Amino acid sequence: MDFRLSDEEEAFQTAVRRFGDRVLRAHERQIDAEGRIPDNVLAAMAELGLLAMPVPAEYGGMGASAVLTELASEEIGRGDFSMATAVFFLLEAGWGYLMSRYAPEATRKEVLPNVCAGKTFLGVATTEPSGGSDLAAMRTRSRRDGEDFVLRGEKSFVSGVEEAKRLGGGHLTLSKSDAGGFNFLYVPTRSDGVSTQRFTNMGRMGISTGGLTYEDARIPQRYLIGAEGKGFECAMEGFSVARTFVSAACIGAAERALETGMAYIRERTAFGQPLGKFEGIQFELADLWTQVEAVKWQCRRAAWLLDQYTLKGDVSHRSEVDRAVASVKLTAPPIAFECVKRVMMWFGAAGYTKEVGLELGFRGIMSYLVGAEGGLNIMRIILGRELLGKEFVPYK
Repeated sequence: MDFRLSDEEEAFQTAVRRFGDRVLRAHERQIDAEGRIPDNVLAAMAELGLLAMPVPAEYGGMGASAVLTELASEEIGRGDFSMATAVFFLLEAGWGYLMSRYAPEATRKEVLPNVCAGKTFLGVATTEPSGGSDLAAMRTRSRRDGEDFVLRGEKSFVSGVEEAKRLGGGHLTLSKSDAGGFNFLYVPTRSDGVSTQRFTNMGRMGISTGGLTYEDARIPQRYLIGAEGKGFECAMEGFSVARTFVSAACIGAAERALETGMAYIRERTAFGQPLGKFEGIQFELADLWTQVEAVKWQCRRAAWLLDQYTLKGDVSHRSEVDRAVASVKLTAPPIAFECVKRVMMWFGAAGYTKEVGLELGFRGIMSYLVGAEGGLNIMRIILGRELLGKEFVPYK
């Protein structure tokens, strides 16, 4: 087993880190304060090929592997500590991939080139006010009416509602089909019958979170993703991909937090010596670094498995992929959050200030503990199911 990156992968990672240092860090406070990612930043990401990376070149992407996309996600999480740009990145990557795989050819050609160019937004809408992971309680429904689907219901805690209105674009939306099963539909936000509401989050301010309401919105049949009634399977595949990139972004943020902390404890003195000489801090650093290093390689393996099986349409290793992805999504956000929290404490009172900047990551990473792309307990349920068998799932 070879853990080395190829020369091309190393060169790409270096280029994205340079972009993160020069562009994202320079804009992260503006992104947080103004509540949006500047258009010139999105244009720069598109020029570097960072938007919807796994989408094939024929639709405007670069046909990147999951491993290469995972590397980019790490660097974007490191560059914009607020996690807002990382959210934008992983949505385009994960759901752009899914659309390139399962959407009709005409829809791929219509939607994906603009997504890859940063001209329109692509996200996902599955959570509802009545619950996120309890699909049996889903109330949003879609029914066929001639060549269209008619969509009625409501989604909540959806990322990118304002971006989809401002830039154009929409969300892959899961609904119960009146014919049985679930439909996964691409719903342009500017469609008649679609309205939005923006929520105010505590962090990740640079990308909006809000609700979507569908009042008999008519969605053309060409926007059906995958087969009618089989949308749940499509959505779960997309989440496997997106959760891997979420975890990678958390790893990048954790590494930045530790680098910030190490620079500080080398220089800051107390009782006549640098803080880094005190075992209480030095041992804590060693533990945190070890955990981040472990979860990074766990994440790299999840991306490798996606390349070996999922992105090739091979479902024979579905359980192995699900275990790897759920495991890394369960561990990466809490470890990243703990890194930021501990480093803030190394700084003492200064760590609580915006001048130091650690609070950006503190607020942003928290979103992945409370549920974005799947809550931690849902990851535990997935792991329990795959380790013990489906008969042990605690809900029907």
